[in-house]
Amino acid sequence: MRGIQCTIMLVIATLLLLNALRVEAKPPPNIVFILADDFGWNDVGYHGSEIKTPNLDSLSAKGVRLDNYYVQPLCTPSRNQLMTGRYQVHTGMQHQIIWPCQPYCVPLGEKMLPQLMRDAGYATHMVGKWHLGMYKKDCLPTRRGFDSYFGYLTGSEQYYTHQRCHFITPLNLTRCALDLREGEEVASGYSGIYSTELFAQRAASIIQQHKVNKPLFLYVALQAVHSPLEVPQRYIAPYGFIKDKQRRVYAGMVSAMDEAVGNISRALQDVGLWNNTVLIFSTDNGGQTLEGGNNWPLRGRKWSLWEGGVRGVGFVTGPLVEQPGNTNGELIHISDWLPTLVNLAGGSTNGTKQLDGFNVWDTISKGKASPRLELLHNIDPLYNDIAPCTADNTGSEQKILHSLRRVSLGPHQDLHPSFNVSIHAAIRYGNWKLLTGYPGCPLWFPPPGVVQEGAPSTPAPLKQVMLFNINRDPEERHELSAQHPNVVNLLLKRLEHYQKEALPITFPPDDPGCDPERTGAWGPWE
Repeated sequence: MRGIQCTIMLVIATLLLLNALRVEAKPPPNIVFILADDFGWNDVGYHGSEIKTPNLDSLSAKGVRLDNYYVQPLCTPSRNQLMTGRYQVHTGMQHQIIWPCQPYCVPLGEKMLPQLMRDAGYATHMVGKWHLGMYKKDCLPTRRGFDSYFGYLTGSEQYYTHQRCHFITPLNLTRCALDLREGEEVASGYSGIYSTELFAQRAASIIQQHKVNKPLFLYVALQAVHSPLEVPQRYIAPYGFIKDKQRRVYAGMVSAMDEAVGNISRALQDVGLWNNTVLIFSTDNGGQTLEGGNNWPLRGRKWSLWEGGVRGVGFVTGPLVEQPGNTNGELIHISDWLPTLVNLAGGSTNGTKQLDGFNVWDTISKGKASPRLELLHNIDPLYNDIAPCTADNTGSEQKILHSLRRVSLGPHQDLHPSFNVSIHAAIRYGNWKLLTGYPGCPLWFPPPGVVQEGAPSTPAPLKQVMLFNINRDPEERHELSAQHPNVVNLLLKRLEHYQKEALPITFPPDDPGCDPERTGAWGPWE
């Protein structure tokens, strides 16, 4: 009898233990990553913009706003580091972007984020802009880890026709062709549908059709708010008070994008996925002031290593964030998403090459210190800013570049000699940021029509080595290299370290085989 009682108690205890384990074994979270294009620091409502972004404001207020978050100054580099978790100097992609006829892509030896998420048991889907190379089929999203893909392969196109026009240098002609794919096939029949709405609808459809036997990884890379400036009139109408036409149309594009993000988040709620979802929103680079974007009060813009080019709008939201309602000031970089999300998914990064990113989930969700102390913005010996650097009150770009040559090293003749300080480069360590060479357009751009008192937008003469304390001086107005030579030397040594391990730059000339005349669409040609 006593033995039977012991057996019964043992069975009961075992059942209670198994039940407790089932309760604690939470299913992996769904992860939705929304990437905006060319969205500037001063283009979101919660940064004080005149543009209304109620959905971004509300979602971020219920999550964690990232106030010390960095991206790359251009499209391809940011997407490359998001997908690989590695600095662009480690993939040979440290120069510019991938143009439509260049025969290269993210090296095929790099294991990408969706492949790791698939390995962790996730259904992986992508909607929107790829821009990581497409000259052969092995470079396409569906060959790099995504179960499904709907979007465009190049860097920009028309919002309604979904066509891209590009000058093919070896053929000496401009070709316009469709750039929209369903999986690996050309997707026709969508002409006239505004891409922001088209991509949001497709993302919502994926969410609605998702089968809960697998967790969901959905990457939505919106075309908005990259040029060309196109948007339905109803989104422009509320911004009649903005006199500058470009800024007014751009504001409408932001409103359409904000609505799209709201629709995606509501789709998650409607189908019951929201309570186990982490949603991340990020820009890919700073705003392009030549196309309506604005980064005020930060210095610079897209294409530059100034804060206006690399300090990104970003937030994380959803019920799984443990300390919501906060603004996080810890150092975080776009390369951190790969290890963070794979870890959150219960996956492994063992199959990747050495990562430059860190797992920052506890930093974001629990408010812990960031494991990241240093950040390489970039090193690009071939840098050239193809956009004119002018403003109404600043003089010509030639004068700016002349000041850089004229000032030269100045008081820095005793600097660590091994790193060539004429090279376009920047590195961050703690609160210190060092820039060398020409960082890109060095101006401050107030919002169009806004006069800022006591804050001159004309820069002092540039130096080949510049040091700023970003915590105290996020606008990069007070250059401190002469006062802190030891910090300068330390950071130059770090740049030397990264330059020594950098891969040779991959940036091939246009291949005439890219010509889409025969197929009518941009896509693989090898």
